[in-house]
Amino acid sequence: MAAIALESAVADFLTYLALVAVPPLAAVGFGWLARGGRPALATLAVPLFALAWATKGSLSGEAAALLLSAAACVSLAWLLASVVDRRWLALGIYAMAAIDAWLVGAELLQGPNSVLNAAAPAAGLPQLQFATFGVARTGFGDLFVAAVLGALLAHDRALQLRGAALAAVLCVCFDFLFFTPLDSLPATVPIAVTLGVLELSGATGRRRAQGQS
Repeated sequence: MAAIALESAVADFLTYLALVAVPPLAAVGFGWLARGGRPALATLAVPLFALAWATKGSLSGEAAALLLSAAACVSLAWLLASVVDRRWLALGIYAMAAIDAWLVGAELLQGPNSVLNAAAPAAGLPQLQFATFGVARTGFGDLFVAAVLGALLAHDRALQLRGAALAAVLCVCFDFLFFTPLDSLPATVPIAVTLGVLELSGATGRRRAQGQS
């Protein structure tokens, strides 16, 4: 019982932390860090939060919350990439995918995720500690790992777009596993595979060398 209470307390803390931190981080992402970002776009965080709150549970509300979380992850990934060497970031993506796959395969992640997903702030405020759209649901950490990959490739627009397209294809293919008895998948795995493919093809090294020459 104590363990359950502790898990609930941690879940509540993470829920309110996301509620407080995601909107301002999203504003920074919209206004300054995202491609094409302008200071005026930072104000998008306000109507998106209002929409996520007013239409909570609808597809429009879920889409608004997802946009907020994605933009917040862009800000966090940029901050991390600014202080951590890219080699360590790449290793971090691989490590997260390996740990994620092990936890999901051993069914050690589903229980804590259920507790976290059930935690909700007061007054019907949006749950920003995870992202959901229809029947699909993913953790904030999964979005963050994808954003870190984007930050790793941000030095070259073409390479970043290539990585995004490859990740999208791999994620769709990976999701076909839901037609098996599996009901949970490690969403960080396609992101790590994307990075691996780009590194094995030498694309990341060539682009970086061209940028430095």
